[in-house]
Amino acid sequence: MSRIFLIVLDSMGIGAMEDAAAYGDSGTNTLKSVYGSPYFHMPNMKELGLFNIDGIDYTEGVDKPRAYFARLTEASAGKDTTVGHWEIAGLISRQPLPTFPNGFPEEVLTVFCEQTGRGYLCNRTYSGTDVIRDYGDEHAASGKLIVYTSADSVFQIAAHEDIVPLEELYRYCEIARNILSGEYGVGRVIARPFTGTSGAYQRTSGRHDYSLPPQGTTMLDILKEAGLDVFGIGKIKDIFAGRGLTGYEYTGSNSDGIEKTLAYLKKDFTGLCFINLVDFDMLYGHRNDIDGYAKALAYFDERLPELIAQLRDNDLLMITADHGCDPGFLESTDHTREYVPLLLFATNIAHSNNGANKSEKTRFGARNLGTRSSFADIAATILDYFGLDGNIDGKRIDLD
Repeated sequence: MSRIFLIVLDSMGIGAMEDAAAYGDSGTNTLKSVYGSPYFHMPNMKELGLFNIDGIDYTEGVDKPRAYFARLTEASAGKDTTVGHWEIAGLISRQPLPTFPNGFPEEVLTVFCEQTGRGYLCNRTYSGTDVIRDYGDEHAASGKLIVYTSADSVFQIAAHEDIVPLEELYRYCEIARNILSGEYGVGRVIARPFTGTSGAYQRTSGRHDYSLPPQGTTMLDILKEAGLDVFGIGKIKDIFAGRGLTGYEYTGSNSDGIEKTLAYLKKDFTGLCFINLVDFDMLYGHRNDIDGYAKALAYFDERLPELIAQLRDNDLLMITADHGCDPGFLESTDHTREYVPLLLFATNIAHSNNGANKSEKTRFGARNLGTRSSFADIAATILDYFGLDGNIDGKRIDLD
């Protein structure tokens, strides 16, 4: 029995990529910004080798890291949750998904209004918390939907739960998803429910993403086709439009995600458990909240030993990210084009590269894997570990 637990710390970038200027992100560094907070405390990730990774020069690493560690380069065109996760799963997006910095065309919104029976407000790039502050009262008075976007390939719909019940909002998102195809095929349509009263509106945990299906084969498809278990925790199901999964669970917070991961660590299965912890990005990165981000990372680090303690022989723990969202980059609240970390840890694994072969076990060592050319190396390594071939992007990491 071999299991891999792949945890995405959503938006924990570790420094601007060489092409960051083309995305308006020169000098960004999510981890460095958060490291400066008095609430930053990640001794367990440090012991694994987080600060030994290439390019991290503002603090010292450890003499004897416990994990394989690497800096991963995003090969896809973009800095979006969707393309980041697709690349992690072995699918590099050579063409960027469409974005709408000036709002969506009138022909799209006309059809949307006809099919929903509601008008719209805003239709601009906006911060999610600011948009409900600025348009919440008009929405409550008119019943019109708040439609907005960002630097990412997203069509977001915000609505007060007392005005538009959740299931109705979700139906409107499904309508938008069906409309937004071809040249308007954004990566995600996102439901953004909120509650509260004027001057005190608050977003809820009822967010739901409706993603464009992956535009090619991913490791999830290959694992499932081979008869292995493929579980998604958090927004994984939404990101992959449900494809390639044998089971999934949504989460309400990072804490909830960790608890659900611990539950899966206690289960018998062979395959992959793919986890997204979104609070870093959603609650702190997009709100330029350095201290909040630092506290969230410290909380994950505090819980990390519990996760490691549940690993069995032939289990792999992989920790990475999907893009940056530098809370110290005050020019924007959007995602940032950054390298991401990879930490790969196990207690005992099969001596061969192929974790499906029950050969002599050896203690898992530590090694600097340098700077890799793609997030897709994660997918190639996972497939190789299970002895599977597949037409995906990426180069496997040698685990001997």
